[in-house]
Amino acid sequence: MGMTPKQINTLIRERRSIYPNMYSTRPIEKEIISEILENANWAPTHRKTEPWRFKVFMNDSRQKLSDYLGQFYQKNTPQEKFSEIKYKKTIQKPLQSACIIAICMQRDPKESVPLEEEIAAVAMAVQNMWLTCSVYGIGSYWSSPKAAYQATTFLQLNEGERCLGFFYMGYYDGEKVIGKRESITKKIEWM
Repeated sequence: MGMTPKQINTLIRERRSIYPNMYSTRPIEKEIISEILENANWAPTHRKTEPWRFKVFMNDSRQKLSDYLGQFYQKNTPQEKFSEIKYKKTIQKPLQSACIIAICMQRDPKESVPLEEEIAAVAMAVQNMWLTCSVYGIGSYWSSPKAAYQATTFLQLNEGERCLGFFYMGYYDGEKVIGKRESITKKIEWM
């Protein structure tokens, strides 16, 4: 393989969530987005069900997503809990992003593997996307608001398909975010 263990360790450990308010206005080339999605397509999948599906929002379609998210928030938030600040953040996120990808899962019609395995396969596809974004210097993060789980009509999903969240992407100019984790030794039991 072309990467050293040190390079792959660095890539995995330096991957971070970078949020839309940190993105620049620089667009992401369609060829790079296609490569990100091709890498997603190589995630592990039991019985080769390949359950991942993606809907890509770029350019003007970002406004449609913004409108959907804003309307969902207004319609589904009780008046006493409504926050104008949260509403504005909700509608701004897609517009601050160069690209947003709806992360969807198409359930195997035969149900040949448990649902959890299908969801895990989609999550592994997203990890491939995240790592690819990191290599390109593209900030990204996976958001899973209620609006995503109830976006069947908005996204025109097929039977057996569901949305698991939105993957926001954009170049960013800020400093690299340093992450922390608890020691792995606290999470292992040697048998």
